[in-house]
Amino acid sequence: MLFTEDATYYAQQIKARKYTVTQLVEWALENIEALNPKLNAVIYLQDQYARTKAKEYDAYIANLSDDEMADLPDFFGVPTLLKDLGQNQAGFLSSSGSKLTLDSLMQKTDHLVEDIIKAGFVILGRTNVPEFGFKGISDAKITGAVNSPIDLSRNPGGSSGGAAAALKAGIVPLALGSDGGGSIRMPASYSGLIGLKPSRGRVAVGPVTYRSWQGAAVNFALTKSVRDTWTLLQNLQVQQMDAPFIMPTIEETELKALDRPLKIGYIGQLNADWPLHEEAQALLDQTIAQLRDWGHEVFEYQEPFDRAENMRNYFEMNSVETAATMDNIERASGRPVVFDDVEPLTWAIYRAGLKIPSYRYSQLLYEWDQWAAASQADFASKMDLILTPATNGPAPLHGELVPDDLETLVEKEKHIDDYDKDAQQDIIWHHFEKGIVRSPYTSLVNMVGQPAISLPVYKTADGLPIGAQFVAAKGNEYLLLQVAKQFEEANLLDTSIVDVEA
Repeated sequence: MLFTEDATYYAQQIKARKYTVTQLVEWALENIEALNPKLNAVIYLQDQYARTKAKEYDAYIANLSDDEMADLPDFFGVPTLLKDLGQNQAGFLSSSGSKLTLDSLMQKTDHLVEDIIKAGFVILGRTNVPEFGFKGISDAKITGAVNSPIDLSRNPGGSSGGAAAALKAGIVPLALGSDGGGSIRMPASYSGLIGLKPSRGRVAVGPVTYRSWQGAAVNFALTKSVRDTWTLLQNLQVQQMDAPFIMPTIEETELKALDRPLKIGYIGQLNADWPLHEEAQALLDQTIAQLRDWGHEVFEYQEPFDRAENMRNYFEMNSVETAATMDNIERASGRPVVFDDVEPLTWAIYRAGLKIPSYRYSQLLYEWDQWAAASQADFASKMDLILTPATNGPAPLHGELVPDDLETLVEKEKHIDDYDKDAQQDIIWHHFEKGIVRSPYTSLVNMVGQPAISLPVYKTADGLPIGAQFVAAKGNEYLLLQVAKQFEEANLLDTSIVDVEA
């Protein structure tokens, strides 16, 4: 049975004794068996664990009263999938999309995963990702490309591409993701789903790492409804005093309708090198018109940033963090990482990180702080929200974002140590260039720590979704979800599943 409704619905059905947990888990496992050969969305199964947990849950609730059933966790018994990048669960496998770490057995459970289990979810396995989550598409060599349920010739994005495919195909009613540069919002945009990237410090981190990509990477989920997004946020939000970034919890206990018009600044084309896709322009025009019809003030916002500079800073950060990751892997394995262990792009990013001096890395983070302060000041004085396309066009065809000179580029990446640090960054930039043009709107939000959401408000004539991205001041997820609720209540969010076998 495909999961056509949201996760809250199925939790309610369990509490009403209309479904058992075992039924839902078996349906989800059957969906994986039937659909995954076409989608390649799920990499690891933990079916024995899931079946055991389902039986335990069913036995636990067998003799509960109706009042006790109503008090069960919000997502009790709902099957879900973790992302195969971070989100560690002790005793289970993870690969991070890489041959280097293929079939690694996790030793500790992340606090985030503990909170997912406390919320009542039953974990079925892990979804496909690009190697170490580096790309805006999911096409790891070791695990293979993910196919979009909407069009199997297209990629649903990355790095939470497997999660998006599994959710859009109805395999599960909610799927976990993470977002280090747009990795929830891009797949949500390409797949017609809701994708919230929370504020830095909103959800639990640790115990393995407490500042993934210096806090740029945040865990959350892709969803099919605003109520799932809101309820999950209530379950996962923390005020974690042992974490480097601490966010006050959201005080509101229910999601209320907007009670005032908002000031919303929109951003279209960012620069001449990144032309605005005609469908992204149509998305903006349609969304702006709708917002104005509701009485919101919408104006063109001139942000105080050079997005190309922001992105180059981001790549430098990623290089250093990758070098640190490889050093940890070398220490654990007792041998050096070599070119054949990883994809050429990963090798280039890793080796480039070794040439970035420590003072430059300190400068990078100083720049993040300055950008965050400038952005927060603009929110305080000019607007409530920023509107952009979530992606600059619909989901790409497989191979569409591959560099035209890939063979030459791979040779350069193989011999990346022969170049100075600036030339190394130019090589990495060139590999990502087509992807940057397709998704230039997301990564700055990660650097400054603000929340953002992709909403499925637009489709091309061919039925391909593109999401509208709304960005809020740090800590203001509640306002983002109020806007999302306004679109949903007007029946303007299409998160319906796609029956791949139809």
